[in-house]
Amino acid sequence: MHRRPAASASSSKVAASRERRARRGDKLNSGGGGGGIRNINGHLPLHTKQQPEKKGTGVGKWLLLGLVLLSVILINHFTTNSASSSDGGRWNLKKVSKNALKRMRNGKSIHHSHDSIAADADAAHSSPYTAEALSKNPYLGWQPPLVPTPAGSTFSWRDCFKADAKSDGTGQPAGCNENPSELGIAPAVDKDWVPDVTMIRQMMMYGKDRNGNPFPPPLSKELCEDIGVQGGKGGDSNKECLRQSMIRPTGPLNSTTVTIDPSNNYGVDPSTSKGTITVPAPRLMCSVYTMADAHANRIRAMRETWAGGCDGYLAFSTESDPRLPAISLEHEGPESYDNMWQKVRSIWRFVGTHYLEDYDWFFIGGDDLFVLPHNLKTYLASLVHKDGTDPKTNEYFVGRRFNSGIRDYFNSGGAGYTLSQATLRKFLSAMDDAEHCSAGARTSMEDVMIARCLTNLGIHFTDTRDALGRERFHPFAPGSHLYWKPPGEGEARDWYEEYNKEWGILQGKDCCAPDSVSFHYIKKASMVRHMQALLYSCDQ
Repeated sequence: MHRRPAASASSSKVAASRERRARRGDKLNSGGGGGGIRNINGHLPLHTKQQPEKKGTGVGKWLLLGLVLLSVILINHFTTNSASSSDGGRWNLKKVSKNALKRMRNGKSIHHSHDSIAADADAAHSSPYTAEALSKNPYLGWQPPLVPTPAGSTFSWRDCFKADAKSDGTGQPAGCNENPSELGIAPAVDKDWVPDVTMIRQMMMYGKDRNGNPFPPPLSKELCEDIGVQGGKGGDSNKECLRQSMIRPTGPLNSTTVTIDPSNNYGVDPSTSKGTITVPAPRLMCSVYTMADAHANRIRAMRETWAGGCDGYLAFSTESDPRLPAISLEHEGPESYDNMWQKVRSIWRFVGTHYLEDYDWFFIGGDDLFVLPHNLKTYLASLVHKDGTDPKTNEYFVGRRFNSGIRDYFNSGGAGYTLSQATLRKFLSAMDDAEHCSAGARTSMEDVMIARCLTNLGIHFTDTRDALGRERFHPFAPGSHLYWKPPGEGEARDWYEEYNKEWGILQGKDCCAPDSVSFHYIKKASMVRHMQALLYSCDQ
């Protein structure tokens, strides 16, 4: 297993208590700025120089014959290279260096050539569960056993929705796939363990676990029906929002390319559009913060639905579990919702220490998020392509911007936000600055704190709306956005309206962009699977 160096910042032991996070009125952020995708410069074609005609004696003839043979060799060489590097070509894995194979298997290659895309496609058809890979990560390809429902059972997926949103899954019927007994006891890890964050992506790309079972596990057709929050047959406002707003994935979760329209960004002149183009997908790492009592339900549901769409995925929790993977980090102060800023600081320090160079973008959010990773990759690619920039060297702070007051623009922690590699690098260099980055603050408003820090570092917010002004990052569940109305005359002020006053809120079906990225308050594992089915399998 990988090992990690001791943390550089002082930290206290994580408190034994596992205090549940209280509900909060999400404080969100705002911004402005542009974007672009990294430029990909293909190699210029190689050409042999035309040789001048030779005249003369036998020496000249022998020279001419040699040149002919050399030309044949060169033509064959370049033709082969050209064929292997074309859009439809694939790498010959027998000729790939061991280092290249290692990078491909663990998801660390960040060179986005068409050859690397072909290699990813080949990797999807060859088992990643080699003896060498399993010796490095014994939990690669593991998934919890699917417990069958008892014979004669009248089990319905609707039964899974009846549990309280705060439940840890205990008592949930077999078939819901969220009872802690199905997960069992987490294996122990070394103190300096560094998780393999590519393991879920590798399973997604291969389509099977190491025992040959489908991964992700197939979802029941029953999850395509109208299902209310408590499992009823009516009032499925989330499904209605997906239908009315025409929210769809921009591509399969295992896709290595994205099709973008750089003009689909707010404020861009549509007359400048050159249509859609397909480009290699940027590399994305997704981090979520959680608690150990959510491992068997929310985290498992993420793992079995959208997490594999991220090139790297890691849960930061109060207990480590290498099977998920989840890791517990020490941080300043207690394990408390009121100390979220210190927890998030430790998360970013760990991510930056171990994974900074492996990914272009870094997304973070809570365990009650539903994310469409391919939509996020598509948006990020469109953003940087518009600006002609590179996330490794250009600073972006991407999410759902809010303005809570005089100077408090911030990106909603509830909806999740994304840092470019360059932004994370700059934040790491300044995160211990007490004056500009509130290094010692103890507060639940981690989203406000990081926004203030990045603002002090000169990093601006990005307007993430589409060309028609529809939002992509959402602080509520889909149905809540579809039916949201501003307070009437004489009614109490609504913080959500206040935080969006500067740019306004579109209502009804225009609440949400068709290529929406994230939704908050998806608290039940059953609802995660319901939304996954609605978006990815019900129409197939």
